[in-house]
Amino acid sequence: MAQRPSVNGVADVVGLIDGLGKITGRAQVVWFLVFGGLFLDAYSNAALSAGLGPMTTQMHLSSTQVSVLTATAPALAILFNPAGGWLATRFGRVPPLLLAKVFAIAGALLAAFAGDFTVVWLGRVLVGVAYGIDFAVAMALLAEYTPAKQGGRLNLWQAVWYVATTSNLALALLFFHLDAGADIWRWSVGSAAVVAVVLLIGQWAMLKESPAWLAGKGRLDDAVANLDKLYGIKAVAGRPDEATRAATEAPAPGFRQAGVLFKGAYLPRTVLSSAISLGQSMQYFAVGWYLPVISLSIFGESFEKATVGSMVFNAFGIIGGLLSAYAGRRLGLRLSSAAGFAGVFVALVVMGLTFGKVPLAVAFLLPVVFILCHAAGPGANGKSIAALSYSSDVRALGTGVTGMVGSFGSVVGLYVFPQIKDALGLAGTFLVLSVVPLLGLITCLLIKWDPTKAGISPDEAAAHDLAAAPEPAPATPAR
Repeated sequence: MAQRPSVNGVADVVGLIDGLGKITGRAQVVWFLVFGGLFLDAYSNAALSAGLGPMTTQMHLSSTQVSVLTATAPALAILFNPAGGWLATRFGRVPPLLLAKVFAIAGALLAAFAGDFTVVWLGRVLVGVAYGIDFAVAMALLAEYTPAKQGGRLNLWQAVWYVATTSNLALALLFFHLDAGADIWRWSVGSAAVVAVVLLIGQWAMLKESPAWLAGKGRLDDAVANLDKLYGIKAVAGRPDEATRAATEAPAPGFRQAGVLFKGAYLPRTVLSSAISLGQSMQYFAVGWYLPVISLSIFGESFEKATVGSMVFNAFGIIGGLLSAYAGRRLGLRLSSAAGFAGVFVALVVMGLTFGKVPLAVAFLLPVVFILCHAAGPGANGKSIAALSYSSDVRALGTGVTGMVGSFGSVVGLYVFPQIKDALGLAGTFLVLSVVPLLGLITCLLIKWDPTKAGISPDEAAAHDLAAAPEPAPATPAR
């Protein structure tokens, strides 16, 4: 009988998972269940986008109220991305994910049955809390579930985002043909509660705590047990190594320790991942989220035409999201982000210079190029690069801080787009927004870090650094 490997710390757990080369066993189901939470986040956002017009008409909302509603969820995510990271660092990855589903259910139901603007807004507050917690924690857990060779799979979250968006738009179209009337937005928003309930049950029944997080807490027996349950890896708990002892003796990283993300080797990683996250969220939520509005300008003034047009655009987002895993693997996350930003920059400039002056086919093609380049590059990498850049002890905190920066970009995009559009029109808005991908491109070219090209995981690198560090000299006895 072959001797079972010994697990003495996080580096051993990471090494065993990386040694598999691919996701196996129960982990395959669990992996997609975690992805389901990202589907829910996108679905909840699309639910409001698809029903915003009918809601505005039914509730007689002002432009300010519309801006507040659209910006509420990402604004709350600014706070709850790092809060989710802190919860995941302190209490484990799974409890915050389940808590997020509870908030999502409550928020969707509250908004769907709302009688006035205030109640709808409170529902969006709860959705924002869920969105902030779930995204930060899910990406960290996915990174810890995934072997290094398949790190590019994390980029598939972008395809999942567009699948969710397209699904909700299709559902809104179904309700439209069923004569839901002005209440169509209630059905659209309320359907998110059904998705959240299904996910809550599935995740509660199937999810297992991250073996890397357990090992980092010194719970080696539990880590070994979950390696077996998730992957069928047979290992034994050994004696905690030096890195594990140091981690368990140190206070749990929290908001006060967030400064570690801006020091030493982590500084360029944090700057790069934050810049990509900020840029992609601003350009998407300023342009991609308003595709129904752009569709109206291109295809005509009707809810059905705008929805179908938006679904077509989002279908190309699915294609781009699927391509992102391939692009990330071949080019690396940094260069694929740079290429995507370059494509988005060109698309926005051309859209700005030609909007309303070109044939329908060209007017349709330009947003397609925008969506493809965004989804295949920075749209996917904004989350993935952060999840892969930090060691497990600060990974959730890192994804939370990066997510906070991205959520700030979402708020700016959602709030600023209608203001600039009212002042300059769509053509002028596209030209102004082209500055965003240009700055993202420059950042990607200046900072050379890429976790997919590093050759060693952050956890293993941290363990090697600690082992190589000289032991402190013994204190000189007092005379």
